[in-house]
Amino acid sequence: MKYRRLGRTGLKVSEVSLGTMAFGRWIDEKASAKVLDTALDAGINVIDTADVYGRGMDLGDISLLGESEAIIGRILKGRRDDIILATKFHNRTGPGVNDQGQSRYHIYRALENSLRRLQTDHIDLYQIHGFDSETPIEETLRALDDLIKQGKIRYIGCSNYAAWQLAKSHGVSALHGLHRFDSVQPEYSLITRNIEKELVPFAESENVGIISYSPLGRGILTGKYRQGEAPPSDSRLAAGEKRLKLLLNANPAYDLVDTIRPLAEARGWTLAQFALSWVLSHPYISSAILGASKPEQILDSVKFADERLTQGELTEINEASRRLGLLS
Repeated sequence: MKYRRLGRTGLKVSEVSLGTMAFGRWIDEKASAKVLDTALDAGINVIDTADVYGRGMDLGDISLLGESEAIIGRILKGRRDDIILATKFHNRTGPGVNDQGQSRYHIYRALENSLRRLQTDHIDLYQIHGFDSETPIEETLRALDDLIKQGKIRYIGCSNYAAWQLAKSHGVSALHGLHRFDSVQPEYSLITRNIEKELVPFAESENVGIISYSPLGRGILTGKYRQGEAPPSDSRLAAGEKRLKLLLNANPAYDLVDTIRPLAEARGWTLAQFALSWVLSHPYISSAILGASKPEQILDSVKFADERLTQGELTEINEASRRLGLLS
């Protein structure tokens, strides 16, 4: 496993991070422990979660949110110092009117609840899960800055931010002398490339680390889904994930999979290995979050993670992406 600096910081993160949305949602604690152990053995040092990950996401039961954090807290006992622990807040976590968003009130409660579930006294990377148009960004950044000074947070980042939202946040941090977002976490894969227009240029200009999620296109780029065929019974699509269904319905993903399949086969790689290497072939990516529910998914995907695609392969992919309307 290779490591890259996170933006302008001195923090070294593994090129592949472990995403844990499956923990407590699609797999139980025993299976989660096997996945996490495999990730650590492979050299992955970033574990990414969120305070809403768990069965409650699908069942609409607030009491079942946060199961991922709780599982991680239990299975990381004695190994906390071996990893960079990242979690996120923003979405609703309780029935109260203030149990969501980015007010100082909610941030403090959300962090304390995450610390309790994760059984730790600090979060290495605390990330906003989305933009909050109702809360002044100054209030949010001041609260996070105070928590950094208290030692409860090491670094702060944001997720699902547009370039202008990140730029505004940096401006407020600079104006008031507050810690700024050192990373941004967007979706990025061969079939989701919209960040290349504005977010990537801004991040490169301001030296912001990009920790991308869904490098395998929510499983589409593994080739497990085929048009007109029923999905595998143990897949996210069979489980009814709404965002995956929307992506397949509104994206020429199947056509792109057919395009890259010969490129992967020419290398003797699986589609998943090729798709992950494509993401990591871009130097502006600090780390790619690999969501896994089985140990073998990690072992297979990271096998060639340190190898880069050639310029010829990248050009061929770009040309196909333009033909399919995935790249302007």
